[in-house]
Amino acid sequence: MLKGLGQLGDMAKLMKQAQEMQGKMADAQARLDDVLVEGEAGAGMVKVTMTAKSEVKAVSIDPSLFTPDDREVVEDLIVAALKDAQGKAAEAAQSEMGKVTEGLNLPEGMKLPF
Repeated sequence: MLKGLGQLGDMAKLMKQAQEMQGKMADAQARLDDVLVEGEAGAGMVKVTMTAKSEVKAVSIDPSLFTPDDREVVEDLIVAALKDAQGKAAEAAQSEMGKVTEGLNLPEGMKLPF
């Protein structure tokens, strides 16, 4: 078709692949809103539900924790549950994004989006 323009053809192909990848990345980012993870602390007495984008959706606290003397403990457990949920959200996001970059042979440790 365009003989003699080999490198331009390769560049056009590369640009098309980049556009497809960009679309896939946008789709994966959108799906992260639907991925829910639950973090917990205190043997499940405090639970936090959040999206893979780290948006907190719910906090659940066992009623037995509500005594005036245990206020600091409850506050610490909420922080621990949030950290647990954030770690799980990061893992879920990485897994979801990994599906998009599968087969690209990216260098190890390279994270997308850049």
